Amino acid sequence: MSLFLEKVVEDGYTYYNITKGGYVLVIALGILAFAVVSYFLNAEGQFRMSVRQLTVSALCLALAFVLSNIKLFKLPMGGSVTVFSMFFITYIGYLYGPRVSLSAAFAYGLLQMIVDPYIISVPQLLCDYILAFGAMGVSGFFHNSKYGMFKGYYAGIFGRFFFSTLSGVIFFADYAPEGMHPLAYSAAYNGSYIAVEGALTTIVLLVPAIRTALNRIKIEANEKSLKKQVSVS
Repeated sequence: MSLFLEKVVEDGYTYYNITKGGYVLVIALGILAFAVVSYFLNAEGQFRMSVRQLTVSALCLALAFVLSNIKLFKLPMGGSVTVFSMFFITYIGYLYGPRVSLSAAFAYGLLQMIVDPYIISVPQLLCDYILAFGAMGVSGFFHNSKYGMFKGYYAGIFGRFFFSTLSGVIFFADYAPEGMHPLAYSAAYNGSYIAVEGALTTIVLLVPAIRTALNRIKIEANEKSLKKQVSVS
């Protein structure tokens, strides 16, 4: 573990910082994620992600990352309400489906782990960063369904809520107030910031002009694929 994580003891609490070797590993895993997903068949029967998919996904990831640093308020141990950052991860799923969204969400979790880590153990690291952020990639399973943008968003943030709450019960139970069950505390803690951001995002998405623009982007982001389907038919 010392190769990737450095143990720090402060005021009786133990946590870990990522070492240079850890940063190298994280970057390598991010590259590997996109390399591996490139060899899964997409909807058009092609193996590689298109340049357009890579470009649009990268733009959404960059926008999500920038917005994640605009915090309306921040809670102890990492929770915070940001300006719609979770939406742009789930939006990738709405654009391109689960093949792309799961890999993008995984990469986003690695990015968050590099920039703003709170690590007390490897299992907690996996739960809070890989699984919690990666779960937002399930949005892709709703990309062709009615109201898919909303369904994907809610499924994605619920996935994050589930794993963040699980992490709280397993790894942060000691922080629960006396007489309060760790599950109730963790659910309230994580739900407080995820639900607030979810509500604010929903209000914005209900604005017709914004919703129309986002749907138009989906059409244009898949314009090349649609043309191929028309020519084949």
